[in-house]
Amino acid sequence: MSQSSATLRTHRPRPEPKPGILDITPYKPGKSRAEGIEHPIKLSSNENILGSSPKAHAAYVAAAERMNIYPDGRAEALRHAVADYFRLEPDRLVFGDGTDEVLHLLNQVFLEPGDNIVMGQYGFGAYSIGARACQGEVRMAPEPNHRISVEEMLKQVDERTRIVFVTQPANPTGTFLTRAELTSLHQGLAPDVLLVVDAAYAEFADEPEFDDGLAMARSAENVVVTRTFSKIYGLAALRVGWGYCPAHIADAVDRIRPPFNTSIAAQEAAIAALHDEDFKRRSVELVVRWRPWLEQQLGGMGLDVVPSQANFVLVGFPAKPGRTAGEAEAFLARRGLIVRGVANYGLPDHLRITIGLEEHNRALVEALAEFVGR
Repeated sequence: MSQSSATLRTHRPRPEPKPGILDITPYKPGKSRAEGIEHPIKLSSNENILGSSPKAHAAYVAAAERMNIYPDGRAEALRHAVADYFRLEPDRLVFGDGTDEVLHLLNQVFLEPGDNIVMGQYGFGAYSIGARACQGEVRMAPEPNHRISVEEMLKQVDERTRIVFVTQPANPTGTFLTRAELTSLHQGLAPDVLLVVDAAYAEFADEPEFDDGLAMARSAENVVVTRTFSKIYGLAALRVGWGYCPAHIADAVDRIRPPFNTSIAAQEAAIAALHDEDFKRRSVELVVRWRPWLEQQLGGMGLDVVPSQANFVLVGFPAKPGRTAGEAEAFLARRGLIVRGVANYGLPDHLRITIGLEEHNRALVEALAEFVGR
């Protein structure tokens, strides 16, 4: 450093984060404990209530024999397994330490200070955290009726917009864009604006007009679709996510992707889980069976249930003493049922509840009927 440039620097008593970092609100995961309850029923994190594939478990255990060696940095076996299963080009895939890392890498690749991302007002918090870490601006589009509005999203887009994020189906609302709406959103964007379709819960969607975005991403130069092994495959602890990108974006992401970011055990468990069709079928059947039942039961109590295409439901409570969402959450916790308060998503009057086993769902309905009827 030259003497002239050194004199311009003001030294501080300790290293300080760059501007904006300490303004970021940390991500708040779902609770996993209830005071005084030894084994609570956890319905707060949208985990697979059936656990994980026995085949994935066996692959994970077998991988322990190779704990002393580095994993394949490009996850080639997993890459080709995913490509074959979803009929994708393997070189257009990127893998991450969960989908979260892929989303953060996309922000890092495309955002400069002063650029912005656009997301729905109830969108997944990881989008905004990654953008703000790059000193980017976050623009929230209103979601009337808890649904992304194409019109409102496009209103937020300007010349500094680099990425538009949508969750398909959405978290925490469970709603989705139809195929026509997703196409309309993409067509409304300039070709140098990236559309990221986060399809973490896609396997649970059964509406005919649902679209996971993969077909669009096959031919578009500005669409990335992300998927995860955390939900339907029950591998949340192993942190494996992937993105299907245009070749030039996959190349850029791989240039900054940390080496060895997915472990041997995670890669091999993911391959085994991918091919366990019986476990996947049972996981989907459970959600498709009990989701409408739970919506009907809770709606019958006078609660505001948002129609869902994911493995959870979003439930609204009246904002009056004795009936609030916060009081309902505490009431359920005392009965060993942990659900997710979503005030940090701008939904202080709602709870997000993961679809559980039959006994979990019935216990939840019984407890909430008692709460509402007090």
